[in-house]
Amino acid sequence: MRPMGWFALGAAFAACVLAVWGLRVWAGGRAERRELVDRLTGAGPARHPGRRERFAGLDAAVARTRYGRGLDRRLAATGLDVSPGEFTAWMVVAVAGLWVLAAAVLAPFFGPLAGAIAAWSAYAFLNWRHRKRIERFIGQLPELSRLLANSASAGLALRTSIGMAADELEAPAGEELTKVADALAVGHSLEDALGDLRERLPSRELAVLVTTLVLASRAGGTLVESLRNLTETLQERKETRREVRTTLSQVTVTAYAVPAIGIGALLMLNRMAPGSLDTMTGTFLGQAAVVVAFALYGIGFLVIRRLARIDV
Repeated sequence: MRPMGWFALGAAFAACVLAVWGLRVWAGGRAERRELVDRLTGAGPARHPGRRERFAGLDAAVARTRYGRGLDRRLAATGLDVSPGEFTAWMVVAVAGLWVLAAAVLAPFFGPLAGAIAAWSAYAFLNWRHRKRIERFIGQLPELSRLLANSASAGLALRTSIGMAADELEAPAGEELTKVADALAVGHSLEDALGDLRERLPSRELAVLVTTLVLASRAGGTLVESLRNLTETLQERKETRREVRTTLSQVTVTAYAVPAIGIGALLMLNRMAPGSLDTMTGTFLGQAAVVVAFALYGIGFLVIRRLARIDV
């Protein structure tokens, strides 16, 4: 591609980015203005300045499908303030953008591959956010157990202790305990409310804490002593998980470096010999070789990530 072609492509991409950013800023400012007017005039409750209203039509259409219902549950588990319609819209934009960019920079054959990678990356991002939320919640479990033990030693009921802990702790523990307290307030049993929490944030540490609380609520017993012993155990497991994560950080970087090297090799090849990728993907054999290479890079990434995942 000639220098003028690269310049035109870069300018077009920058213009698209600026247009999307400007539209987002304009829509956000409009929603904030509407919220401020409603708050000052008392016309209604303060609405969230955002995106739910702008994607209301798309949200309604997506919610009627099984894909939308599953996506809504996954987004709720990540703690992201994103609606299913908004996530779908941005994913489509990312797929289309990477499709066009890969087809223009590399070869038309790489457009569908880049689009598939973009769609996979969107769901991989949700899984990563879910794991990070679980890890942050596990990191707050020692403090949660300590708060519950102190409340129990003061003679407070377990339901009251959970509500107080929800006010004291930051997200994600505060948000999740607020959901538990709301469920208890509308008549759900303690076992059901804590069971829903364990399903949203599955982990061994939380399972032990939930089992301790449920058994104490059923049969009574020395809840304070059990929670204090559990606090020490959770603190030790927290330090162990941190050491394991630090030890395996190099392996994690290697997992991401492997596919990055392959993509970088393609870019260098196309830079050194312009048009070589077009020639290579012009035959069925070349296309099959590219697909197999991408599949092997993906398998390598997953294998390395699996080897670096140690359950503590």
